Amino acid sequence: MYILKIDPRALKENPDRSRQTKSTPQADALLLASIKAVGVVQPPVVSQETDGGNGFIIDAGHRRTRLAIKAGLEEIAVVVDEAASGNGAMRSLAENIGHEPLNPVDLWRAIERLAGLDWSDEAIAVALALPSRRIKQLRLLATVLPAMLDHMAKGDLPNEQQLRTIAAAAIDEQKEVWKRYKPSKESPRVDWWRVAQALTKTRMYARDASFGDDLAQAYGIEWATDLFAPENEDSRYTTNVEAFLGAQQEWMTNNLPKKGVIAEVNDYGQIKLPPKAERVHGKQAKSDITALYLDRNGKVQSVVYRLPDPKKAKGKNGSDGSDVATRPRPDVTRKGSDMIGDFRTDALHEALARSPIEDDTLMALLVLAFAGRNITVVSGSGDDTYGFARMDRHAVRLIGEDGKLGFDRETLQQAARAVLVDVLSCRESRSQSGIVARIAGEAIGADAFLPNMGTEEFLSCLSRPALEGSCKDTSVLPRQRVKDTRAALVEHFKEGRFVHTSALFAPETSEVTNWLARYEADTDEDLDDDVEAPIDEPADSDGDSPSHEGEFREAAE
Repeated sequence: MYILKIDPRALKENPDRSRQTKSTPQADALLLASIKAVGVVQPPVVSQETDGGNGFIIDAGHRRTRLAIKAGLEEIAVVVDEAASGNGAMRSLAENIGHEPLNPVDLWRAIERLAGLDWSDEAIAVALALPSRRIKQLRLLATVLPAMLDHMAKGDLPNEQQLRTIAAAAIDEQKEVWKRYKPSKESPRVDWWRVAQALTKTRMYARDASFGDDLAQAYGIEWATDLFAPENEDSRYTTNVEAFLGAQQEWMTNNLPKKGVIAEVNDYGQIKLPPKAERVHGKQAKSDITALYLDRNGKVQSVVYRLPDPKKAKGKNGSDGSDVATRPRPDVTRKGSDMIGDFRTDALHEALARSPIEDDTLMALLVLAFAGRNITVVSGSGDDTYGFARMDRHAVRLIGEDGKLGFDRETLQQAARAVLVDVLSCRESRSQSGIVARIAGEAIGADAFLPNMGTEEFLSCLSRPALEGSCKDTSVLPRQRVKDTRAALVEHFKEGRFVHTSALFAPETSEVTNWLARYEADTDEDLDDDVEAPIDEPADSDGDSPSHEGEFREAAE
């Protein structure tokens, strides 16, 4: 037996060859591509003619020889062996029967060796006459637990779907599952269905996403490719279900129709419509509402529904009046507003007690305080809901032993702060000073003293849009159910601090403008009165100036 270089056209076909059926055009095309790339890897086996000729007859390798000619090779290597009986029929049959294809694990290991020699996937695909997609599929085995691979190499293989699921799981997860389902002496074969089932993760596909690349990037979504899916469809997917649903929710919020709402779904993924709502399948009316929701696959769906006409309120004479209009729920409920008032008041008082305040600012705050709506004065610092503040307790600190004013700068500052604590209040239910308390709080940085409002009690006072708006700048994503979003926010802010924007002290510019305009006319009248009044007021019988308490009460009323 020896190797000979010979023109493939000089070889003669063996009429007794075993494989008489023609190979498929696809198989021939793949082998032709391989021969063009790397030549004939396995030389055909030939023998000398025995009927007096001096040529060579092909014992094994007819297809390789034919495609080498088609590839334009002028010379190939052949193995010359002694002529076998029966024109090599047994040799041909034995070779074809013995040609078992490599199992996927062995083929993958061979591919990995080529990749280690800097072969690209495309080059390997051409050389092995395999589709590039098949090379990528086989290379998924690089992420399979080595113990699983060793068992697969023995011939006990999962199907492609199961292999895809196993390869997509983390090695630590595979290791835990393999401990449970690895073969034993009693059960030498692996139940790959159970292995794959234990490693299955929910996949959200890009083809079901309504959002674009901008939201995908914002939510940290990274797409993986399902190499086993049909080539003609978008097979990108992510297992980050929470981020996918969050991006879908934001897309729905940003793309709501003019009369649209985001609806919740039940445990079966079915939309929950308002009571007595009727779906609209035909022509839509202007008053119809479009509801967007996410189905069980995370895909945005829409439903158009119609609400019954609202009942008309009856007048005193029993006739129908105007339609009863439903008001949208405010961002913060009445209870929430009361809580904000308490939060602000406590924060304002703490800031007045602890924040550094310049003397000119302190005097300005005193003027502001007595411009409040509670100048009678109703205290917001004590527990007495309607009691008047005892201001004399602050004044006595400024009186010396001789019965005259006598104090140092620090005592005066402390007394002034204490007066402001008694006077300024933001409480909704009582003693509210109005806008002046908020201006004062903003001036001394009282926002920093507001408590953590990320609690179940306060967040339950927010509407759905306000609650979902509170997720901004956090890692919390809006859920389909309001209570789930609220629970996630409570957990997120458990160790942190959250202040709702509606609780901040600084009032809107429009509020301040309206307040200034409202009192402008009153201020002009007061100035006129001051010009006409005598400069020196006569003292009363006790030597004190006339009391203006009545004027203050009248102004307050």
